Amino acid sequence: MRYIVDHDLHIHSGGSMCSGDPNQTPARILQYAVEEGFAAVALTDHFWDETAPMLQGGWGPDFYTSQNWAHITKQLPLPQAEGVRFLFGAEVDMTLDGAVGVSPERLAQMDILLISISHFHMTDFTISAADAATPEGRAAVLLDKMEALLSRDLPWHKIALAHLTGPKLGGGDPANHCEVLRLVQGERLTALLKKAAELRVGIELNTATFGFGSEEEREAVTAFYAHAKACGCKFCFGSDAHCPDHFLPHRERGQRMADALGLTEADIFRL
Repeated sequence: MRYIVDHDLHIHSGGSMCSGDPNQTPARILQYAVEEGFAAVALTDHFWDETAPMLQGGWGPDFYTSQNWAHITKQLPLPQAEGVRFLFGAEVDMTLDGAVGVSPERLAQMDILLISISHFHMTDFTISAADAATPEGRAAVLLDKMEALLSRDLPWHKIALAHLTGPKLGGGDPANHCEVLRLVQGERLTALLKKAAELRVGIELNTATFGFGSEEEREAVTAFYAHAKACGCKFCFGSDAHCPDHFLPHRERGQRMADALGLTEADIFRL
């Protein structure tokens, strides 16, 4: 059967520094889930575990120091509604030196964890300035980080890789974005995607990153996910919504991408 977008596993509340919208509350998120008829939604505010090492470079510490466990758990307990699983999780980054901002103890208390290895706007925190200077450097770092992450012993059944193809890969330049996605294609990516499929980690279809500036960009992004599908990967939908207005177009975008890829029920990431 056709892949039906019946979930949204990437949503920020107003507690995330990138949001700050007082209307983006757990109650409003649950309302969105009920209105859309979703079976599951997840609250995934940005987070860095204060017990995990943090690279003291770039603007990462300024962004993450206050977004600790005490901060993100202010949203608990999450409201509930019949027929909807409201999951508690977080979004964390992987730094340029390989640190991931969550401890096993905190991860055990979450339903889902989104890990970003593609936030390449965070220079000197997630990528060095030298590597960020060229598409070749950006492509190499993405593959290196993906390989390092997938080699770890983690509870992959509750982990998804967030916005792997997002425009931040190219520094906001559509031409660079396409070039990075072209450069990562090859035998090494195939091996990594097969490893992701073996681990059953989720590959996120992040619709916030699907506002394509050109047909070339659309084709480059679609080719990446088609490659992942061919390697047996499992997919989840995430709107990356930061305010209630963000809820409006994203389910339709996600369904269009799932249909374009020919995804079926067998391709759904199951927590």
